[in-house]
Amino acid sequence: MKILADENMPFVQELFGDWAEVVTCPGREISPEQLRDVDVLLVRSITGVDAALLAQAERLSFVGTATIGCDHIDTELLARRGIAFASAPGCNKVAVGDYVLAALLRVAVHKGWQLQGKTLGVVGVGNTGAEVAARARALGMTVLLCDPPRAQRDPTAFVGLEQALAADIVSFHVPLIHGGDHPTWHLLDQATIAGLSGDQVLINACRGDVWDNQALLARQQGPSPLTLVMDVWEHEPEVLAPLVPHVLIATPHIAGYSLEGKVRGTFALYRALCEQLGNDRRFTPEQLLPPPPIEALHLNEAPDQAVVARLVRLVYDIELDDAAFRQFLGQTGFFDRLRKHYPQRRELGSLRLLGTVGNGESLGFKVSGGSADSLLTEKADR
Repeated sequence: MKILADENMPFVQELFGDWAEVVTCPGREISPEQLRDVDVLLVRSITGVDAALLAQAERLSFVGTATIGCDHIDTELLARRGIAFASAPGCNKVAVGDYVLAALLRVAVHKGWQLQGKTLGVVGVGNTGAEVAARARALGMTVLLCDPPRAQRDPTAFVGLEQALAADIVSFHVPLIHGGDHPTWHLLDQATIAGLSGDQVLINACRGDVWDNQALLARQQGPSPLTLVMDVWEHEPEVLAPLVPHVLIATPHIAGYSLEGKVRGTFALYRALCEQLGNDRRFTPEQLLPPPPIEALHLNEAPDQAVVARLVRLVYDIELDDAAFRQFLGQTGFFDRLRKHYPQRRELGSLRLLGTVGNGESLGFKVSGGSADSLLTEKADR
């Protein structure tokens, strides 16, 4: 069996290498010719799997995407051709929750805000949106959930888009949908952008084309700019460079790029392919993860917002990602190069809080009682 996988998927050799030939390459460079003798294709969100890509894929029997979203996959085509398909729902929801939490705390410093009592509109309440909502509630924020398809089934749990867009901070977590009853392409269009208050904050950690970047640039160059956090960009890997100086936090589509999230994504496809072939699974996700650089910390009192921000930065410093983005912006291939060489990032749950932990567990950390004397381990030279 021959497997072709995106080079940014970790542990493919460890999981599949004992019973398949594994070849990796950049996800954007996968070509129809490469698929001539391939049995299994494993991709991430940057590879569009459509009729053109599969034109020469005569042996292909399984396609997997190590992502939550599937808008880059023509699943109807796969079904017609009898090609099995698997995705990884929920694999990076924790990482995106970490990213948005770090962004919220950075925004709070920038604007001099206490987040408790502020409103957060969450547009799209699937796996990642629900995770973000839980983190915000742990900060004491009032959360407004907006998800029109789900609102049809449970209208009392959700607000309309107009109400969500009136929140102090609005975070987007929708798939990219071009048609149908609930399209999301340019959900934030010129008219909507013009109607927002200059005091508001917008966060996009889903798909770049959900926001009209040119319309945003026009707004940002005017007298009442918004505060923006952008992990995704229209026309990736191209970036509207003039917009970047007007963005508080700019990153290269890495919100879900934790090591744990990547392991979950790869493992979900490993599990699905094992079931497809009738193979026994030899690994668990935990076996693939190395020990974290910092294992535990003891807190003597419940952490306030400033202490939470310090704890988050111990595990994930979002400002380092922003600085790297700005440093290499404009260089040929910078966007994909940052993704390919992204440093190993652990999730907040890799850090155990001891003592008086407050809402630590709801914020994403592990918690336990007892002393840190035997658990506190600093393995990184920070």
